[in-house]
Amino acid sequence: MTLATEKDGDALVVALQGQINSANATAIEGELLDHLENGARKVVLDLAGLNYISSAGLRVILLLAKKLKQQGGALALCQIQPQVSEVFEISGFLAILTVVDTRAAALARLG
Repeated sequence: MTLATEKDGDALVVALQGQINSANATAIEGELLDHLENGARKVVLDLAGLNYISSAGLRVILLLAKKLKQQGGALALCQIQPQVSEVFEISGFLAILTVVDTRAAALARLG
């Protein structure tokens, strides 16, 4: 699992590559929360390269969304692969998270 980060205006774009599972979820959570501690308030998760997510991974994304909301920030997800989208749909996450098709649309939603 790799995370590539870049700034786009005042938003932080995090591109995830590989899998989020119980073996690496804690490390990914720590890395994402570090960005919040360093001032990130608008975060886009680009999931084009994410090919698997477990319940532990879902928890990480939910925690990130909750912490951002508490800090007056926002989270948007984009480019979700079909097999990952199915997990989000089954879990009900598509109804509670901002999910759009493209990175540009995600950045626009964050304003």
